[in-house]
Amino acid sequence: MILFSGRVLLLDVEGTTSSVSYVYDVLFPYAKERMRDFLDAHWNDPQVERARELIAHDAGSPSFAAFAETADLGSDSPEETPPLETLLSHLERLMAGDAKTTGLKDLQGLIWRDGFTSGSLTSHVYPDVAPALAAWTAAGREARIFSSGSIAAQRLFMAHTVSGDLTRFFSGNYDTTIGPKRSASSYAAIAADVKKPAGEILFVSDVVAELDAALAAGMQTALAVRPGNAPAPPGHGHAAIESFAQIELA
Repeated sequence: MILFSGRVLLLDVEGTTSSVSYVYDVLFPYAKERMRDFLDAHWNDPQVERARELIAHDAGSPSFAAFAETADLGSDSPEETPPLETLLSHLERLMAGDAKTTGLKDLQGLIWRDGFTSGSLTSHVYPDVAPALAAWTAAGREARIFSSGSIAAQRLFMAHTVSGDLTRFFSGNYDTTIGPKRSASSYAAIAADVKKPAGEILFVSDVVAELDAALAAGMQTALAVRPGNAPAPPGHGHAAIESFAQIELA
């Protein structure tokens, strides 16, 4: 049990509010299987163009046009490779390495949007999540999300859960555009945006390195111990919870 007297609960998604298996066994394959057809159909859509530019920037290129001309695909003449194929090859490598890059997450979010709005996807959340969010809101506390998934994907995810639309319980969302999840400066930036002292914020995640970064920024922390999560190293120094019901408000 954690006694929390602060004002803001900052939540991770994967392994914290939702199972790792749902993300890896449902969401990631869904995006991967539809990536080619989605890009082919929406190549010139402004949101896809933005995602392409972000992907190029993540790869160290000034623009997607430059990226498409210079990307190393192991070919003797990469300039002859169509931009779509160049991008797909790069995305394949990113997804195989479980990359958390902003552009990839942005593009995956666009594909998931189609799945959620069509009804072919319904996101998993643990049974304790919705009651806890309702209780925190009723007690005048704020809940926010910090996830490597894009803000758009976070909102879609929480709007189409097995417990219904949970977006009304969240007052803010953050993704890696504010900074890496394992960097203390990212949590300092979140505290500044929330306009609360870092000590008034409790960050809940299943990743010890993220909790270490939040703690270094002055936040309170809690390790989410959920079914299927990787075991935490001994002596990690964070309070552990198996359910949001174990967070008691003071």
